[in-house]
Amino acid sequence: MHIMHAMNNLRGIDLNLLVVLEALLAERHVSRAATRLAMSQPAVSHALGRLRTLLDDPLLERAPGGMRPTPRALALAPVLAESLSLARRVVGQDAFVPSESRRHFRMSMSDYGTLVVLPRLLRTLRRLAPGVTLDVVQLSRESAAARVRDGVLDLALGVFPVIPTGVVATRLFVERFVCVGDRRHRAFRGGLTLARYCAAPHALVAVRGLDGGDALSEIDTALAAIGRTRRVVTVWPHFLPAPRLVLGTDLLLTIAERTVSEQPPDPELAVHTLPFEVAPFSFVAVHRPDALEDEGRSWLLQQIMTASRGSSRGAARGAPQRKPKRETKR
Repeated sequence: MHIMHAMNNLRGIDLNLLVVLEALLAERHVSRAATRLAMSQPAVSHALGRLRTLLDDPLLERAPGGMRPTPRALALAPVLAESLSLARRVVGQDAFVPSESRRHFRMSMSDYGTLVVLPRLLRTLRRLAPGVTLDVVQLSRESAAARVRDGVLDLALGVFPVIPTGVVATRLFVERFVCVGDRRHRAFRGGLTLARYCAAPHALVAVRGLDGGDALSEIDTALAAIGRTRRVVTVWPHFLPAPRLVLGTDLLLTIAERTVSEQPPDPELAVHTLPFEVAPFSFVAVHRPDALEDEGRSWLLQQIMTASRGSSRGAARGAPQRKPKRETKR
């Protein structure tokens, strides 16, 4: 009963505790939250104890590598984010001056995103907002979208075939798949045909927990539509090294084009247009519907959009790019 009384009497609550809770939910680690808040670790631990008493819930529980929010904490997260955003607007903290800001942003993206967006974004941040800090994590689509919705993450960059409830997406660019392999691969002799593509063994990038199956189903759904299949013999967790891993093997790899074009060209690597139709896909930034009302998040999203427009298009130099050959019936 005394808890309900305290919650109904704001004069009896230290509202700074909510800022600590925000940091703890974002960092999921007492030491990292303390660093983020410029507080001592004991002070953050003491604040967490007060929050647990106030809200009558553990809020965060020990887990491998940090702490795990309780269901009650996850339910509170979106309300907390909205409340603190309104409070900051009331006291005039909503104004965002990049050159003076000490904002801390958190985003989720795969190593593909770090390749095509992050280099240009970091150069912009260091030049225009040197006091801004940025954490990048790699989460599944569902986890990333949920944490954006709950206010734990500012943005999530990636491929979201279905936009989850509670978030919206801003398209950054449209991407397509290409086929890569060792330039001496026999499937490339005379041009890559559908029959040669399907006969070759394939590698697949499918990061565990990142819905890598989507990449598999997209390609295989397109093949199934024309009565074909392929054989995947190996699965890898990272996009960046994947094109080079097929060198010296009989493997073909179907991958997003910028994974190749954004890296230094390798004369040993051949890049070919797929010999069948696969729809292009959108790379997007997922954010809360009210994100653009926050000057800092709005500015960050604008810089990400600019950085994305700077990503190159087309196959790497030195790698042959051929149009698909129509397969003749045998």
